[in-house]
Amino acid sequence: MSRRSSVSDLSYHLAMNGVAALALLILIGPVVVVLLTSLTDSQTLRFPPPGLSLDWYRRLFDPAVSGPIHRAAANSLTVAAWSACAAAALGGMAALALARSASRKARALDAFFMSPLILPGIAFGLAALVFFSWLGLRPSLMLMTIGHAVMIVPFVLRTTSASLLQLDASLLECSASLGAGRLHTFRRITLPIVFPGLAAGTFMAFMASIDNVPISLFLSSPRSDMLPIRMWGMMESTLDVRVAAVSGVLIVGVLLLMLLMERLTGLTRRLQGH
Repeated sequence: MSRRSSVSDLSYHLAMNGVAALALLILIGPVVVVLLTSLTDSQTLRFPPPGLSLDWYRRLFDPAVSGPIHRAAANSLTVAAWSACAAAALGGMAALALARSASRKARALDAFFMSPLILPGIAFGLAALVFFSWLGLRPSLMLMTIGHAVMIVPFVLRTTSASLLQLDASLLECSASLGAGRLHTFRRITLPIVFPGLAAGTFMAFMASIDNVPISLFLSSPRSDMLPIRMWGMMESTLDVRVAAVSGVLIVGVLLLMLLMERLTGLTRRLQGH
C-alpha cells in the first residue's frame, strides 16, 4: 500500500511539474523569441537570427529614421498617463463608496464598474465611436483618453477594494471620537492604508491603456496615431524589425516597472486580493 502511494505521489508530482514547465515555456518562450529577433542583423523578421546586432535599436532611437514611431509612442504614453490618473480618481472613489456596503445597490454598482472587463473591447470601441460621432465630436487624444479610462477603471477599483478590506473600522471611530474631521481622517488613516492598492491598480491601468488596441483603433486619427496601431501597420506592410525592437523596449521597461511596483506596493499580493 505504501509503495503504491509513493508511486502515485511521484506520478502526481511529475505531471504537475511537467504542466508547470509547459506553462512557463508558453509564457516565456515568445518573449525570448522577440528579444532575440530584435537583435538580428537581418533586414527582415527572422528567427533564429543569422547574427546578432544592436543596429535596429540604434535605428529605433534615431529621430530622423523613427520619427513616426516616437510620435506614436508619445501619444500612447500621454493617453495612458491621463487615463490612468482619471481611472485612479474614479476607481478610488468608487471603492471607498462601495467597499463597506452589502446592499443590492452597491453590488449592482460594483458590477457596473467591473463590466468593461466583460464587454468585448471591439464592441465598446465601435460603440464609443458611434456615440462620440452622434455628439458631433471627432476622434482625438481627448476622446481616446476618455475611452481608455472607462476600460481601465476596474483595475483600480479591484485593487483598492482589496486594500480597504485591511482597514479596521475601529480606527475611523477612534479618529472621529478624538475630534478629527472626515478629511483629516481620510488623509491620515484611510489614504496611507489604501495607497499601495491604489498605486498597484493605477500601474495596471496604465499598462492596460498602453496595450489597448480596440479603442485606439476606432478613436484614433491621423494626428493621434498610437503605438500599437503603428506597430500593426509596420507588420502588415514591411515586416520591419523595428517592431521587434519596440517590443524589446516595452518588455524591459515593463519588467523594470513591475520590479519597482513589487518593491514599493507588493503588486503580486495586491492582485491576489490579500
